[in-house]
Amino acid sequence: MAATILSAFQVEILIPVAALIGILFALFQWYIVSRVSVGAATRVSSNNGYNDSLLSHEEDGDEGAEAKCAEIQQAISEGAESFLFTEYGYLGVFVVIFSAFIFVFLSSVEGFSTKKLPCKSDPSQLCASAVANAGFSTIAFILGALTSTLSGYLGMKIATYANARTTLEARKGVNKAFIVAFRSGSVMGFLLAANGLLVLFIAIILFKLFYGSDWEGLYEAIAGYGLGGSSVALFGRVGGGIYTKAADVGADLVGKVEQNIPEDDPRNPAVIADNVGDNVGDIAGMGADLFGSFAESSCAALVVSSISSFGLDRDFVAMSFPLLISSFGIVVCLITTLFATDIFEVKGVKDIEPSLKKQLIISTVLMTVAIFVVCYIALPAKFTINVVGHEPKIVKWWQLFFCVGSGLWAGLIIGFVTEYFTSNAYRPVQDVADSCKTGAATNIIFGLALGYKSVIIPVIAIALAIFLSYTLAAMYGIAVAALGMLSTIATGLAIDAYGPISDNAGGIAEMAGFPHSIRERTDALDAAGNTTAAIGKGFAIGSAALVSLALFGAFVSRAGIVAVDVISPKEFVGLLFGAMLPYWFSAMTMKSVGKAALAMVEEVRSQFQNIPGLMEGRAKPDYKSCVKISTDASIKEMIPPGALVMVTPLVVGWFFGPQTLSGLLAGALVSGVQIAISASNTGGAWDNAKKYIEAGASEHAKQLGPKGSDAHKAAVIGDTVGDPLKDTSGPSLNILIKLMAVESLVFAPFFARHGGFVFKWLGL
Repeated sequence: MAATILSAFQVEILIPVAALIGILFALFQWYIVSRVSVGAATRVSSNNGYNDSLLSHEEDGDEGAEAKCAEIQQAISEGAESFLFTEYGYLGVFVVIFSAFIFVFLSSVEGFSTKKLPCKSDPSQLCASAVANAGFSTIAFILGALTSTLSGYLGMKIATYANARTTLEARKGVNKAFIVAFRSGSVMGFLLAANGLLVLFIAIILFKLFYGSDWEGLYEAIAGYGLGGSSVALFGRVGGGIYTKAADVGADLVGKVEQNIPEDDPRNPAVIADNVGDNVGDIAGMGADLFGSFAESSCAALVVSSISSFGLDRDFVAMSFPLLISSFGIVVCLITTLFATDIFEVKGVKDIEPSLKKQLIISTVLMTVAIFVVCYIALPAKFTINVVGHEPKIVKWWQLFFCVGSGLWAGLIIGFVTEYFTSNAYRPVQDVADSCKTGAATNIIFGLALGYKSVIIPVIAIALAIFLSYTLAAMYGIAVAALGMLSTIATGLAIDAYGPISDNAGGIAEMAGFPHSIRERTDALDAAGNTTAAIGKGFAIGSAALVSLALFGAFVSRAGIVAVDVISPKEFVGLLFGAMLPYWFSAMTMKSVGKAALAMVEEVRSQFQNIPGLMEGRAKPDYKSCVKISTDASIKEMIPPGALVMVTPLVVGWFFGPQTLSGLLAGALVSGVQIAISASNTGGAWDNAKKYIEAGASEHAKQLGPKGSDAHKAAVIGDTVGDPLKDTSGPSLNILIKLMAVESLVFAPFFARHGGFVFKWLGL
């Protein structure tokens, strides 16, 4: 095999340097945002609002506005931090217990032997013992869990730091507020992408000190990193989703529908909990989710590459190809961010959504060039990929470029389709809004139809990317296609985090008593944020499909399964059960939101009835009781659906064997992706249909409004139904399919050796 242009030494320098550049850029962005002070009343003006006064020069507001914003921001930050610390306390116990499971199960493969075993790639050589492999897999799992926890926590801290600053900057115009919100989102995006890459690279280098040239054993142990990241992401997504939607549904049903008061009105006891939920669900949950996708796709590509000619030839540069893709992605996203903050100015409301769309297009175009460069300098002219049950596949370097590129462009297609079906600038959402004229029932019908229809093109895009990637480079092609879709993760997260920050900014504006014109600006930012949040969920779901399939291929290889035959009873039973799991999981999460929301509704109603002067604004509500209800309910309710996902692969693999488990994974993948897309887009469409009526920006919208009209009330009901779909069940499903696949991969040796005893006992 021909040598690569890059040397191993250059790779060892390039990857950590790219990660450090990402971290430094994130800190620089944070520094700029921090110069928008919540305490100082007057500052010298400069470009981009770096030192602008927070008090409006065009509108003289209440001199105590900053103090009010600071007080509300502090309450939101304390609520979010309290919830995350409580949640992470439970997750800490889970990580300890599951770490013990990993060590015991994997050590038992060879009867807890500490003797070195023959290497798989070269049986004449001795490699790590089963106990050593189990130990390193456990360490990787803990590292992944800690990094995922850090990703979620940092995202929450950044969002709660920026929300009031976005509100106050909105007093000087949409452009100022947009820049603060987007810079804050980019802090989260770059910190997550860079930290994930850096920790993974350092773990590989340290593990290599023990494993030496046994790349196959090393990368199989590293797979635990993806499992740890996704395990925490699951509970973070489910717990955060239940929290935010319990508060949101309670606030909307009692406040907007029953009491006919505005959204985020300070008289509503659930408003602080609602704003806290935006941070713990849409920020911390999404951050952990996409970190999990990055970790799993990287691990899948590394595991498959270790059993290719890269591993046999000990080619460190070529095996580092997945990490180089992510490294170049950080630099590309850095350049892309400058277009939003320093080159293209957002002059008005109509420029917000196009500016965010440009981020997607620019990052995709630049990343396409970067992928070509990485393929050219980091891959040999040709190499072989081992395919279970078939002859090794010969692959040329340029073919891998098309694999990675197919994932990248499929992600862009999914993003644009998601935007079309969830933005109120287009016909589908406007039709949903129009259906509100005849009540909530027709709104629900139109919204469900929209969600089902929105699945078609994303599934076609994913299918084409899978077909092309597998044809060119087998399972390795699919793994790097998933990395291609996630290569611009820093930009994707920046756009996604921008939405909840803008949403919080609007809530703070309402609670602080800002003029209506300020709320109109924050609503415009939030409406674009709803669409970009839906786009972010689309990316997460699409990448989950590719990642899950790549992990599935790695599992099949590691478990020694020659072929998966869906006609075989063992596989078909697993297929049916796997296809059912997303429905079971969705039922559990939806019911959990309903139960928590019911408790919230009763509390809010009770306060309106029992606190004299609350409706008149003469008394303050008890915000803390609502925060406690959401916290307690989400912690309690996140355990059963989380246990379902974590326990199912273990039970199926141990009792019924790897063949049945392979069917289960395939069924969950096919079913889960489509339910997730439909749920996320339906909820996003209902949300923006409501905002379309509230904004009244067109003659059509004015006919449906204003706030408080029958059509608006129907739209609020649709939005309330859609909230748990788009923010709890839908986003959590992509973690379900990824987590079960990576868990199966980590435990594959145990299942191959000890699994299927039920069928063995029956003589099947």
